[in-house]
Amino acid sequence: MIEVLLIDDAPERSKEIAALLRDMGVSVTAVDHYPDTPLSSFDCMLALDTYVLPRLSDISDEVQVIVLTESGAVKDSVSALQRGAKDYLQLPATAEEIAAAVERATTLSQQQHASSLRQLQMIGSSESMQSLRSRIAKVAPTNSSVLIVGQSGTGKELVARAIHASSKRSQGPLMTLNCATVPADLIEAELFGVEPNGPHSLGSHGLIEAANGGTLFLDEIAELPPAAQARLLQVVDGRNRRIGAASANTVNVRIVAATHKDLDNLIEEGLFRSDLYYRLNVFSFHLSPLRNRHQDILEIGEWLLLQTTRRLNKQNLVLGEEARRAMLAYHWPGNVRELSNAIERAVILADDGSVITPNLLAINATLTEPTDGEIIVDQSETSLEDYFVRFVTDHQDELTETELADKLGISRKSLWERRQRLNIPRTKTRKRGPRRDVGAQ
Repeated sequence: MIEVLLIDDAPERSKEIAALLRDMGVSVTAVDHYPDTPLSSFDCMLALDTYVLPRLSDISDEVQVIVLTESGAVKDSVSALQRGAKDYLQLPATAEEIAAAVERATTLSQQQHASSLRQLQMIGSSESMQSLRSRIAKVAPTNSSVLIVGQSGTGKELVARAIHASSKRSQGPLMTLNCATVPADLIEAELFGVEPNGPHSLGSHGLIEAANGGTLFLDEIAELPPAAQARLLQVVDGRNRRIGAASANTVNVRIVAATHKDLDNLIEEGLFRSDLYYRLNVFSFHLSPLRNRHQDILEIGEWLLLQTTRRLNKQNLVLGEEARRAMLAYHWPGNVRELSNAIERAVILADDGSVITPNLLAINATLTEPTDGEIIVDQSETSLEDYFVRFVTDHQDELTETELADKLGISRKSLWERRQRLNIPRTKTRKRGPRRDVGAQ
C-alpha cells in the first residue's frame, strides 16, 4: 500500500484531503507540524509550503514532495520544482488535481525502483534472492549507510549498484573504490583529495567530493588503514576535509561498504574501528554463497550463456544434461564470478550448434549416481578447500568445534582460521546435556 504523509495545520482541509486519499486506497498519516520521524518510510509527502520550502533541497532526496500553497506565486512554484519538488498545487485544489499529483509522484518512484532492479539483472528465484530483492527495495530509498558482507564473487558490487539505482540518489554519481587495490599511503588522497600546495598547485578532489549528491561504494572496507577509518567517520557525519585543509566542508554522500571478512573479529584484534563499524552497519546485507542457492545455479548459468553467446557471436549453444548435473554438483568456491568464467570458457571452446559438456565447463566435479534425487560429488576429485567447506557445513550442527577439528586432523586454531578465510560462519551451537559436577556420585 502507498504510504503518504500529509502536513497541514488547517484541520478541516487536512481531514478532507486525507479522506480523499484513503478513498484512493492510500494509507495516510496526517499531522499539523513537521514530524521528527524519518521520511524514508513514506512514498510521498503533501505539505504546506511554510513547512517544506526551507528544507526542500534536503528532504527531496528522501521522499517525493508535493508542495501545497495558498499564495500561488509563480516564482515560488518554479523555485520549488527546481529544488526537487515533484509537484506544486495551489489551494484550494480539486480532488482530481490532488489524486493526479499523488499518482504521478508514487508511480514514478515505483517505476524507477522496479526498472533499476531489472536493468541490473538480479537473477535467481531462490528464497534468499527474493528476500534480497525485497530488502533492497525497502532499504534503497533511505539515506542510511549500508554494509554488504559476502564471499568473493557473490555480487557485492551488484547489490551496491542496485541500492544506488533504486534510491532517490539514482540521478547522482556512483563512485566506487576497492580499498584493497590502492596502496595504504595513497588511499587517503584518493578518498579525501589534496589541498593546493602552493600558488601553482591545483590540488585535487577526492572520490568523496566527486560522489557528492550520490553514493560512494567502498569495497573491501576491512583493508582501509586506521587513519583513513578515522577520517571516514567524518564523512558518515556529513563532513569532509581534504588533506592539509584547516576546515571541513559539508558533503551529501551515502556510504555503502562491502567486505568478505569478519569485521567483529577485526575489531577484537584492534584492526577495525568499532565506532565506524556501527555507523556503517545501519543496514546489513549478508549474501549467500552460490552453493547455498542451488535453485539459482541453472537460472544464472542459462542467463550467462545467453549473454556470452551474443557477445562472442556464437550460435545455438545449449547446456547439456550432464553439464547441468555437473553445475548442480559443483561447490562453486568462486561463486557467480567462477560460474561466469566457466560459461565463457565453454562458449569459446564450443562449436556453433553444439551441446556444452562438463569437459567444456572444466569444473572439477565428478558425479556418482544420485540417491533419492540428490546428486553426489566424489570428494576425491574435489579440492581440499572444497572438501573442507562441505565437511564443515554438513557436520557443524552436530559436532563441536573440537570434534570437527579432530575429524579433519587439524587444530581448533587452524579450523577457526580457515573458517574466517573461507567465510564459513558458525550457524548453530550444538545443544548439550546438563553438566555433571566433578566428583558427583
